[in-house]
Amino acid sequence: MSTETETVPTEAATPAASGPSGAAAGYRPSRTLPLRVEARRQLSRRRTSVVFGVMVALPVIVWAAFAVGGTPSGRDGSPSLIQAATSSGVNFAFAVLFMASGFLLSVPVALFFGDTIASEASWSSLRYLLAAPVPRARLLLAKLAVALGFSAVAVLVLPLVALGVGSAAYGWGDLHLSLAGSLPAGTATGRLALIAVYLFVCELSIAGFALWMSTLTDAPLGAVGGAVGLAILSGILDNITALGSLRSFLPTHGMYAWVDALQPNPDWTGMIEGVSIAVSLALVFTALAFRHLRAKDIVS
Repeated sequence: MSTETETVPTEAATPAASGPSGAAAGYRPSRTLPLRVEARRQLSRRRTSVVFGVMVALPVIVWAAFAVGGTPSGRDGSPSLIQAATSSGVNFAFAVLFMASGFLLSVPVALFFGDTIASEASWSSLRYLLAAPVPRARLLLAKLAVALGFSAVAVLVLPLVALGVGSAAYGWGDLHLSLAGSLPAGTATGRLALIAVYLFVCELSIAGFALWMSTLTDAPLGAVGGAVGLAILSGILDNITALGSLRSFLPTHGMYAWVDALQPNPDWTGMIEGVSIAVSLALVFTALAFRHLRAKDIVS
């Protein structure tokens, strides 16, 4: 007496139930956590509105200070961008940019990048995002892209608003330079746009470090504070001339190299060096961030 055993294929064994990599059918890692979703989440946060508000309000505050205090003067009577700030709207925009270079522009960048992963960990939502499932690399890439966009807007909106406020207060005119003569308003405006982009690129080193710190800690303030602290420390060390050529490798060393572009015959050497150092450091820190998040034990 013989019996026949019928084998019924399970659903998991059918080709339609899984992809070539063993993932569920229809699952596409690249479609998880769309950028528009992450952008809406970050845009709805109060700290985003505060950062943009500060960037917009700063030129108005500087103009009010000039209106109350009178015509500014250079330190020890020496000519400077600050001294010529009220000569025209273009002069005012460059003066505001000079004040913000080095530290102030680093704050919004550190905030947007340092808050990426650490904030999700502090809210105990990181493991739920990864269980969605959102691949770790995809999660970090989406947050990096959104932070990059918000940081660019925060940095670039400052000279734009300053140009508008300055033109309304002091009129549209040429860029007056105390030592190098003057530049036509159109040429100076083009230089202003180029310098604003340059400053944003210089901030990428701080951004990369903040992103890395965000993967190392579950405290957003720790990541943001670490990046801001790096900017402060770099600025201090950059003033120590005894360090010699070592200062060239500091994240904020090239923040004021753009002043050399405010000449009829600009010198781009310092800006080229600043871009190369900033991009190199940013790539190193970003690679460390991806490496650490990939191996991190997510418990929050």
